[in-house]
Amino acid sequence: MKMTVNKMKCISLSRLAMIMAAVAVLSSCGGGQSGMKLGDDEFTVVTVQSAASQQSTSYPATIKGVQDIEVRPQVSGFIVKLCVDEGATVKKGQALFQIDPTQYAAAERQARAAVDMARSNLNTLILNEGQKKNLHDKNIISDFEYQSAVDQVLSAKASLTQAQAQLTSAVQNLGFCTVTSPSDGVVGTFPYRVGSLVSPSVAQPLTTVSEIGSVYVYFSMTEKELLEMTKAGGTLKEQLQKMPAVDLQLADGTIYNEKGRIDAVSGVIEQSTGSVSMRAAFPNSQNILRSGGTGNVVFPYVMEDVIQIPQTATQEIQDKKFVYVVGQDNKVKHTEIKVSPLDDGKQYIVTGGLKPGDRIVIEGVQILKDGQEIKPITPAEKTAKFEQALKDQREGNLATAFN
Repeated sequence: MKMTVNKMKCISLSRLAMIMAAVAVLSSCGGGQSGMKLGDDEFTVVTVQSAASQQSTSYPATIKGVQDIEVRPQVSGFIVKLCVDEGATVKKGQALFQIDPTQYAAAERQARAAVDMARSNLNTLILNEGQKKNLHDKNIISDFEYQSAVDQVLSAKASLTQAQAQLTSAVQNLGFCTVTSPSDGVVGTFPYRVGSLVSPSVAQPLTTVSEIGSVYVYFSMTEKELLEMTKAGGTLKEQLQKMPAVDLQLADGTIYNEKGRIDAVSGVIEQSTGSVSMRAAFPNSQNILRSGGTGNVVFPYVMEDVIQIPQTATQEIQDKKFVYVVGQDNKVKHTEIKVSPLDDGKQYIVTGGLKPGDRIVIEGVQILKDGQEIKPITPAEKTAKFEQALKDQREGNLATAFN
């Protein structure tokens, strides 16, 4: 009985060793479908083809409101009321601040009284001038006396006009005590609060109102890139209309849900950088975009007749990229390729070294050698083998799991 127990222990240990060996094999193969190679000479191979590829490139951008208007006081005084809060959405003409109106209200009453006095004085002098005219017509008074009455009327009219001008100024200054929004938009920060003394000469504006129902997004591209997009000819307006709609990637990495159109290109190339400033307009009905924000303008374009390959199919040696091309005899050739600097982190766009119809190894290239003969399998065959191996492991068929 003791011998039987020992024999069973040996069998169990042997089985455990096989399981551990199986795990080690899986680990050496990457532990998953993407890196697994079934069979010593089997490698996943695909035939490359050319096709159109939708690509995009992005440019750092700055977001600005259609208008960013500084709001400054036009009279001096203490702020007695904040009519809105920072960040509020306001309409044109809506009250933002209230400056103490006491002295300006008094000045307005004084100016109005001065107008009344000037008008009364004028009326009196007009009556006097009428009486002098009757006497002058009857040769009772001299020409000089009558002309003096006429001149007094003219002087009184001038005094009335001056008083009315002062009243207009006083009324205007009283109105300036209520600082209103110059346009529809969103209010910025308030550097001055209730109790602050402000004047037209203050260093900072009371606030800034940004008109952001739509926004401008400013970015730059190189002169060469601009020429490639506009070399078809025609007026600048026609060229801008032909440019594709652009996306805006926000600071959190998400894509803004509205498309923008490029509507302006600077006429001057920045000499130090060789870049051209451009502007795209984006609708902003929900006020998601704020003036002063940042992001990236994403410019889409289509590349025709390009070959794309998985990055796992390449090796990089001294800044050069290589793939293994499979010949008719199933022997691999280490081949240098040229790729576009644009990539999505998963695939390369091949610009040289491959042609449609070439077969390349896409997995396990790190263990291949130039001239090695392999047994090509398709990605579908590899997947089927992998799933069968997993099934065999689950069912305990370790003898066939890695055949």
